[in-house]
Amino acid sequence: MARIKIKEILKGELIDQTVTVKGWVRTFRNNSFIAVNDGSCIHNIQAVVNFETADPETLKRLTPGACIGITGKLIKSLGKGQTVEIVVSDIEIYGDAEADVSKPNSYPLQPKAHSLEYLREIAHLRFRTNVFGAVFRVRHTLAYAVHKFFNDKGFLYLHTPIITSSDAEGAGEMFRVTTLDPKAPPLTENNEVDFKQDFFGKATNLTVSGQLEGELGAMAFSDVYTFGPTFRAENSNTTRHLAEFWMIEPEMAFFDLKDNMALAEEMLKYVITYALENNKDDIEFLSQRLLDEEKNKPQADRSELSLLEKLNFCLGNEFAKITYTEAINILRESNHNKKKKFQYIIDGWGADLQSEHERYLVEKHFKKPVILTDYPKDIKSFYMRMNEDGKTVAAMDILFPGIGEIIGGSQREERLEKLEARMKDMHIPTEEMSWYLDTRRFGSCPHAGFGLGFERLVLFVTGMTNIRDVIAFPRTPNNCEF
Repeated sequence: MARIKIKEILKGELIDQTVTVKGWVRTFRNNSFIAVNDGSCIHNIQAVVNFETADPETLKRLTPGACIGITGKLIKSLGKGQTVEIVVSDIEIYGDAEADVSKPNSYPLQPKAHSLEYLREIAHLRFRTNVFGAVFRVRHTLAYAVHKFFNDKGFLYLHTPIITSSDAEGAGEMFRVTTLDPKAPPLTENNEVDFKQDFFGKATNLTVSGQLEGELGAMAFSDVYTFGPTFRAENSNTTRHLAEFWMIEPEMAFFDLKDNMALAEEMLKYVITYALENNKDDIEFLSQRLLDEEKNKPQADRSELSLLEKLNFCLGNEFAKITYTEAINILRESNHNKKKKFQYIIDGWGADLQSEHERYLVEKHFKKPVILTDYPKDIKSFYMRMNEDGKTVAAMDILFPGIGEIIGGSQREERLEKLEARMKDMHIPTEEMSWYLDTRRFGSCPHAGFGLGFERLVLFVTGMTNIRDVIAFPRTPNNCEF
């Protein structure tokens, strides 16, 4: 008989029919009740075994983690906790799992609570827990929603390169890609590594952003987006940093900064709404998990908003829009700053805002998401359009509760002379970037774009607090398992 997913069975439309379920045992109680999960939803299906007639050897093998197939009649459940259950007529075991923890290679996910720290050590198995099942179903839905949003708006999905010879951010923290012998690389007459003998004939790295290539596409297709992996060789072991992560980067011709802000706000609200509508059970589970965690924290450390309240907080408010200069004045005059409650005190204009400042603006001052614009040019990238004041650029950051910056973007500098001058000031070689400058030489136009770190979005929507828990196999300093 064909397998039916638990998600479909729990709709209750197959009552009194014979069904087949395949999945993994969560629990087996009283030699009668098997809880099976197949990953299609957060809920298990309960299967009832007649232990008097069942094969005793088979019953012994129904341990947590074992993979099984069950066939039986679906009936309305008389017990608490489920609406339907299966009266088992046949059990097939596909894979055993040793349950005795005193034996080697025993199944490490026993039916009890496990810490997230422990689960990170067995990331290849943590998908089987309720928490990570919910997180990764939400992640899938958010990814689908991103593609649907842009597709429905007529954007072209452009695959930008993972291997590149340019550094889009100018940060220099990139992973080298080479086939040269690390012990004895070929050298030039100046005793430098001769990358002309490397695979690509030049020094190459893993990309930190697909933006620059995305701009090339926008100059032909008008509206494009890229959604792919990016890499930062930043030696940072925080809850907010990964060495490998995914970025959503749209680029739009004929857009100015206001158009850019409007699209970014619309996209965020769309994908959050889509997740709430399509992952209701998962998000309610994650929200309850956070509420339970909050109970164990001191009152002062508890979040003011539950996960569901936080998500609806972003959906139910038009984002506040202020300039960097206005934000600095608000922060400088705040009691938080005057009483030195900020770790980084705001003294004057030009400071690079920290997460604590961004969260203050969102959670304390405006009590809604905030879009900051017109940052000082000295703390922003070379490609951002210079404003008429000569001091600021047409940049924007979108700030969310609990997380701070979630999107960064700008109107791009479309004027060749100003872009070349900016690159010169920041010591970015124009010769190596001639392909990028060609977009300003040949049919340039006003255009804009933004970047959304996908893991930050997943972090926000799931309420998880460590970014390593929202990507399947985290890559961080000294960690490249699986």
